[in-house]
Amino acid sequence: MGGQPDGSVVIVGAGVFGASVALELRKRGHSVTLLDPGPVPHVLAASTDISKVLRMDYGADEFYMELMEAAFEGWDKWNEAWGQPLFHQTGMLLLAGEPMVPGGFEHDSYQLLLARGHHPERLSADQIRARFPAWDPVDHPEAYFNPRAGWAESGEVVARLIAEGKKLGVRVFAGAEMRSLIERGSRVIGVRTGDGREFEAEFIVVAAGAWSPSLLPQLRDLMWSTGQPIFHFQVEEPESFQPPKFVVWSADIASTGWYGFPALDDGTVKVANHGPGRRQAASEPRHVDSAYEGIFREFFRRSLPALAEAPMISNRLCMYCDTWDGDFWIDYDPEREGLLVAAGGSGHGFKFAPMLGPIIADVLERKPNRFAHRFRWRRRGELKTEDARYS
Repeated sequence: MGGQPDGSVVIVGAGVFGASVALELRKRGHSVTLLDPGPVPHVLAASTDISKVLRMDYGADEFYMELMEAAFEGWDKWNEAWGQPLFHQTGMLLLAGEPMVPGGFEHDSYQLLLARGHHPERLSADQIRARFPAWDPVDHPEAYFNPRAGWAESGEVVARLIAEGKKLGVRVFAGAEMRSLIERGSRVIGVRTGDGREFEAEFIVVAAGAWSPSLLPQLRDLMWSTGQPIFHFQVEEPESFQPPKFVVWSADIASTGWYGFPALDDGTVKVANHGPGRRQAASEPRHVDSAYEGIFREFFRRSLPALAEAPMISNRLCMYCDTWDGDFWIDYDPEREGLLVAAGGSGHGFKFAPMLGPIIADVLERKPNRFAHRFRWRRRGELKTEDARYS
């Protein structure tokens, strides 16, 4: 059944997937209800953070580069419309763990950027030291700088999307935790919350991030929640860790998972590791293993020595919703009419925020979208892609 402009929609989850599609569907004339355990933005949502990386560098995977090119246009429009920019185009330094050769993430990203008309700058170890003096490139003999990259104030972005949705008539219910679907035959017609309320609609969208596999057990073999460590450190001289001397960066990320951000004006430096992580339910207590701080500081001692003794302000476990192949999951459940899943950000979804709403809305309305095929419902092992985050 195709979506109609006045079709009612209940969306479960007010993170970046849910907030962006709520706004887009309301603009298209749908009646939209947005549910979240709240408050919104939810403090434990992956998108509720001080920053997220925005980059188009995906190795040889041209699909995601093209998608991010379109997303950057959306970020530029949002900056212009919002007045106070929430996307900061600092550029990004991508350090390679060995000389850049074909098959390596940095090499293939660099070559694809050139092929698509972009202007990355390849850097030797000496050039890295001269241009970005905080770095000791002993473990990273080559790098490139991509000027079309940066970071976004992610929590503020989600808050802005929710606020804009409310202005247009999106009904937002914080403190509404989904307990079960309401089904009539083979069709899903609504959501029942923990306090007994029922919300019915023509279409139900579950966009609950790391909570999605718990809410929909049929997803558990396809996606799962994974905790990844994030640390915030304090530096005394923020200007030494700010552009142009220090920008968004990754360090041999396909092998090591290291990435980070320039300092905020208050001296906060965020550094994170995108690695295997720890599988656990999103509802379980989130504790960062005490061993992680030593691992972070060992990396600093070799590559960012000025951070080696920087005081730690805080840490958190960021919960990803990882799919088995690293691609997002945006499609109708083939066995439950009226239920659409929009989840599986796999640790790299936020950057595409301006494109997520239109893609999800087109899928809901069964309209063609040139990007949607990558995110269709699929059996585990069906697609022979490499990890989409670093391919």
